[in-house]
Amino acid sequence: MIQLTELSLHRGTQFLLEQANLTIYPGWKVGIIGANGVGKSSLFKLLLGELHPDAGECFLQTNMTIAHMAQEVTAIDRSVLDYVLDGDPQLRQIEAAIAAAEAANQPEKLGELHAALDSINGYSAPARAEQLLAGLGFKQSDMQREVKALSGGWRIRLNLAQALMCRSDVLLLDEPTNHLDLDATLWLEQWLKTYPGTLLLISHDRDFLDEVVTHITHMHQQKLTIYKGQYSAFERARAERLAQQQAQFEKQQVRIAEIEGFVRRFKAKASKAKQAQSRIKELERMERIAAAHVDSPFSFHFHSSDKVSNPLLSLRHVNCGYADKAILADISLTLTPGSRIGLLGPNGAGKSTLIKTLMGDLPLLEGERYCGEHLRIGYFAQHQLEALDLEASPLLHIMRISPQASDQEVRNYLGSFGFFGDDALAPVKRFSGGEKARVALALIAWQKPNLLLLDEPTNHLDLEVRHALTVAMQEFEGAVILVSHDRHLLRNTVDQFLLVANGTVSDFNGDLDDYQQWLSDQRKSEQQAESPTERESRSLSAAERKEQKREAAEQRKKLSPLKKSIEKLENQLAKHQQQLNEAELLLADNSLYEAANKDKLKQVLSTQAELNQQIEAIEMEWMEQLEQLESLEAALVAP
Repeated sequence: MIQLTELSLHRGTQFLLEQANLTIYPGWKVGIIGANGVGKSSLFKLLLGELHPDAGECFLQTNMTIAHMAQEVTAIDRSVLDYVLDGDPQLRQIEAAIAAAEAANQPEKLGELHAALDSINGYSAPARAEQLLAGLGFKQSDMQREVKALSGGWRIRLNLAQALMCRSDVLLLDEPTNHLDLDATLWLEQWLKTYPGTLLLISHDRDFLDEVVTHITHMHQQKLTIYKGQYSAFERARAERLAQQQAQFEKQQVRIAEIEGFVRRFKAKASKAKQAQSRIKELERMERIAAAHVDSPFSFHFHSSDKVSNPLLSLRHVNCGYADKAILADISLTLTPGSRIGLLGPNGAGKSTLIKTLMGDLPLLEGERYCGEHLRIGYFAQHQLEALDLEASPLLHIMRISPQASDQEVRNYLGSFGFFGDDALAPVKRFSGGEKARVALALIAWQKPNLLLLDEPTNHLDLEVRHALTVAMQEFEGAVILVSHDRHLLRNTVDQFLLVANGTVSDFNGDLDDYQQWLSDQRKSEQQAESPTERESRSLSAAERKEQKREAAEQRKKLSPLKKSIEKLENQLAKHQQQLNEAELLLADNSLYEAANKDKLKQVLSTQAELNQQIEAIEMEWMEQLEQLESLEAALVAP
């Protein structure tokens, strides 16, 4: 159980949380959402003990193992496989103890240690680590590579694999899909669905959230609000909540106007002075309700150039790749105004290579590239962020392109990308990854392209910017080539898929669900093509997993009655909490305190007190049963 009570968290002068409350029960999968900069990563640091609350309490159930995805790799001299195995500290401790017992010639101690290793499935750990790495896109030849030989994006994947390797009670993942392609994202989605612990997931990928989480926690205005269900359910629930808040705000404004009007009229009159003072006190006691605002600060457009060629760009019998290696062969592709194409294909198959070839960044190995007379390309890739002048501001970046543009014109334009006031004049080096991505998109849109080549444009973008990007691409009249792991963006902006696989590019007749099935079939084909030695090794791993599942089923059978009782108590808690929220909502209504509602007020206060007592009693029983469950689980795994 994780519980934040009246918690305040500050970073310097910035107030991230103020008297925030949150309760997360074991087994919940919770998506943490909110605009960039609201403090989502700081919330994780709080749970990891790296930050401490400025006020309030942060309670974590004792003896919980928390795994998290590190943002940097430090142990760079280790092999890829060893680095992932390091994610299981208990495994490494037992292995070190075995080595020490062998050196000291302690056979009895060795027997105990090997039994302990078997109890945590230590013998199958390398096979499990390899499966994690394969799911995240690593090849068998990568397993013994040194970590320092990997690029930054692949090191982050490695950190994710290490976090998944840990046999944790709580798993904290901060934007795990940012450096994944669609294939690895789909694999991770399936893995997290079966994760037995409590998951806290920061993500701006709405499809990923919809598939994985059971609850959404929204960080907004220094508060934490939890919603039951996936992201789509959150959007609907929040819309209803905001509508209710706006109605309450408007009602309160009417009451405030009435009080202020009364005070203005009668404050100076002796006969009404007492009543006027009473109204003033009511106004001072009143907890002000904020007006509901859902407007996004982002509302940009990709305006196509006035002159358009048809076709815009063509490849004819092209072989593309690098001087020492052709990646794709005999590619013929014609892009016309209005073409909207999504590229699918396994990691490393050549999607980025194709886009670089279309852009002209890679020279052709064979064939022809034809550009229309009025072709204007808008190109987005991650290296575009690195090409930004870190000392220049967003305004200066655009003024360099268009010196004739007025300062106010550029400021107004940058405002549609969320750069207001001093932000438009700040050097890019101070910006986050998401802000740099917005600068790059602003530069593209300013130049009015008629062909967009976008390679993973949503990395580092929050949900509001992703929504604005989706709308802008829907309205764009030019052609689009898109590579993205964001399925919502793909579904809503392209109408044709090309499959980049096995050294070629072909039409893909299907949707994203069909592509997921295609990936599954590909994996089966690869397994069938393995050598006899590899198949024997995989069969052994499968047999071990089958035995593990049998043992786990027996344990679940023993623990089932207690787990059902705990689940029943959790449902009761949720029901009582909902009733308490409803009672407190009634108590927030000022009309309840009028003389005519005296009996109703008394009833609601009585209900509130009774519910608080019931919740306290249920929570006590729930914690006792949870401790009993933990003791039984510990006894079952003890050597």
